[in-house]
Amino acid sequence: MAEAELPAPVSLRRFDLSDLDDYWIWASDERVTASCSWEAYKNKDDLRRYMAETVLPNPWFLAIIAGGRPVGAVSLKIPEAANDRCRVELGYVLAREWWGKGVATAAVRLATEAAMAEIQGLERVEALVEIGNKASLRVLEKVGFQREGLLRRYWWNKGLIWDMAIYSFTTADSFLI
Repeated sequence: MAEAELPAPVSLRRFDLSDLDDYWIWASDERVTASCSWEAYKNKDDLRRYMAETVLPNPWFLAIIAGGRPVGAVSLKIPEAANDRCRVELGYVLAREWWGKGVATAAVRLATEAAMAEIQGLERVEALVEIGNKASLRVLEKVGFQREGLLRRYWWNKGLIWDMAIYSFTTADSFLI
């Protein structure tokens, strides 16, 4: 029996415009973006503009590094309203060649740990996942996120109405990995 493949060493860092070609790998892949709120990019100039205007200014939009290069992204959306600042919404995306290797799980844990340590007043990291995205559901569960419920017919995306699972990790929870 073959040994289980160990995940590549995973780290997070801020993006740079020099990461455009690596970012393009997952951002232009329709299979990767199928469960994302955005469509696969068709033009590198559009992706460059998005990186410059949205990704680079956001300190919580981070590159997932594995194999020595960016292979995905993890982001935290901090609510604008002061009374909602006790929570953030987590999102992540990973290049297809890295699926099933533990990279997303490691990245989600790193981002959640960093958020809990660095964001003053944070009590909760939450994630919404389309219920058909079984791999993403498993990522959250492996880290220690708790499923709080099913949001039926919750999200209109790409011409479909989707049921979403809501997960959270709070200051009262413990990491599983």
